[in-house]
Amino acid sequence: MTLLDVEDVAVYYGDMCALSSVSVSVDEGEAVAVLGANAAGKTTLLRAISGLAPVAAGTIRFAGETITHVPPHERVDRGLIQVPEGRLVFPFLSVFDNLRLGAYAQRARASADERLAFALELFPRLKDRGSQMAGSLSGGEQQMLALARALMGQPRLLMLDEPSLGLAPLLVQEVMQRIDVIHQEGVTVLIVEQNAAQTLKLVDRGLVLENGTVATSGTAADLAASDEVRRAYLGI
Repeated sequence: MTLLDVEDVAVYYGDMCALSSVSVSVDEGEAVAVLGANAAGKTTLLRAISGLAPVAAGTIRFAGETITHVPPHERVDRGLIQVPEGRLVFPFLSVFDNLRLGAYAQRARASADERLAFALELFPRLKDRGSQMAGSLSGGEQQMLALARALMGQPRLLMLDEPSLGLAPLLVQEVMQRIDVIHQEGVTVLIVEQNAAQTLKLVDRGLVLENGTVATSGTAADLAASDEVRRAYLGI
């Protein structure tokens, strides 16, 4: 079943075209990567899907329903949840309070205790820092908190924007491993990353954005084997 269907979407910032006729689909249970250089339109694509960037043309469907102009909070209620670039935890709230806020959507409240247990099992160091202010955590711990907070919302589709940004190599591996566990638990994942080598090991398929358009797409294996992708994004 197709969970997310983005068809010919265009987004403008003033007179600048950030996305031009971009199409992407994600099946339920899949993990799909969006790769590309800086300013290629990757974050704009996630913002359009989340409802944070107005769509000038095209259609976005989620679970078979058109959501092109549905407000962002209603998309969260449907299980479409994004972990933004830069993590954006609430710095002056405790770790536990950040997690509780992740379950504010009506659909997530009934299973909040179960989701909390899963999140703390997945990220055990958050349990040790439960009463600590989120702003005092390390960058890697904040990224783990942002992921755990998103899980509290019971996502059907989890969208991740540069989850490895600014992290030390060992922490990058740890965060990517946790994302893989989340996917293996049945959560559909759409991930934006510049770390293509790590990301292509986790996903089923991917696409490459270039100047706001889809330059190429294919299975993770095909993209990893592509000379063009290897030169531009894998440093090989």
